[in-house]
Amino acid sequence: MYYIGVDIGGTGVQAGVVDENGQILFRKECPTDVLSGFEKIMEDINKLVRNMLEENGVQISEIKSIGFGVPSFINKKGQVTCVNLGWKEEDFINTLKSKFPETNVYAENDATVAALAEAKAGSMKGCDVGVMYTLGTGVGGGIIINGKVFNGAHNMGSEIGHVIVDTNYFDCNCGNNGCLETFCSATAIIKYAKKLIEEGNDSKILELANNNIENINAKNVFDAYRLNDKVAIETINRFKEYLAKAIAGMINTLDPEVISLGGGVSRAGDIILDGLDELVRKYIIYKNEDFADIVIATLGADAGIVGAAFLS
Repeated sequence: MYYIGVDIGGTGVQAGVVDENGQILFRKECPTDVLSGFEKIMEDINKLVRNMLEENGVQISEIKSIGFGVPSFINKKGQVTCVNLGWKEEDFINTLKSKFPETNVYAENDATVAALAEAKAGSMKGCDVGVMYTLGTGVGGGIIINGKVFNGAHNMGSEIGHVIVDTNYFDCNCGNNGCLETFCSATAIIKYAKKLIEEGNDSKILELANNNIENINAKNVFDAYRLNDKVAIETINRFKEYLAKAIAGMINTLDPEVISLGGGVSRAGDIILDGLDELVRKYIIYKNEDFADIVIATLGADAGIVGAAFLS
C-alpha cells in the first residue's frame, strides 16, 4: 500500500506518492489558483492527485489514505479559515471526502504536518515525544507523542509560536503582544535589525541589502553576523535568548527527547545551535540533568508531503 501527501501553499500545491518508509516515489505540483476561490482549488487538487496516479500507473485502490497540510487552523467541524488562500469557514474536510470517496482523507496544519514528517522519517525518528519549531515568516510547530500528532481537545493545540514569552514593541498578527513569533521569526529578525539601524547604528546589514533598508532579509542579518557586525550580533543574540526561553518552557512541560528546528531561518543552523544548549540550561528547572537534543530538521521542503501522507 501507498500513501499520498498533499502540501497546500499560498502559491503552489505539491502532491506525492509516499511509501511506508517515508520515501517520495512520485510527485506532481500545480499553482494555487487563489483568485478563483475554494471550489476551484479543491477541483485542481482532485485533478492533480488523479493525474499523478495515472501518469505513474498507480491505482487509487492501492492508496491507503490521502493527507493534506494546509496553512491554517482546522476546527472540529472540519472548517478552514485561511487569509492567505482567501478561505473563510470553508467546509474543507467534507469537500475532500467528496473528492476522494475511494479512500480515507485526513488534514492538519502545515507546521504540524512537518513535525510528523520529522518524527516518521527525519530528525525526530524513533522518538516517543518530539517537538518541532518551524522558524519562517512566522513561527509554527508541532508536538508528536508516540508517533501521533497532539493537537488538544479542540484541535487548537501545538500553536507553540503563540506562546507569550515577553512584551514586545509591536503586536503579533494574531492580535496579542509578546508571542514567540514576534521574537523568533524571520519577520522579527528583520524588524529588530531595521529598528537598530533606524536608531542610528552603523551596520554591514544595510550594505548587504544594497543600501536599501526595505530590502533587508533574515539572510542579510545572519551573513552580517558572520562578519562580526554589532547590529547583527545583537539581533541574533536576542533571537536566540527568546528561542532558548521557549524551548526551556517546552522541556519543563513535556520533557521531549528531541526538539527539531525547521523553516527558512534554520538554514543558519550552525549559528543558531552554537551555544543554544547553554542558554536553554539557564531556564530549565533541573539544571544538572540531561535534556532534549536540539537539532536542525532534515527533510526540508519534502516535509509537507511526507508528513501529510502519514496523517491518520
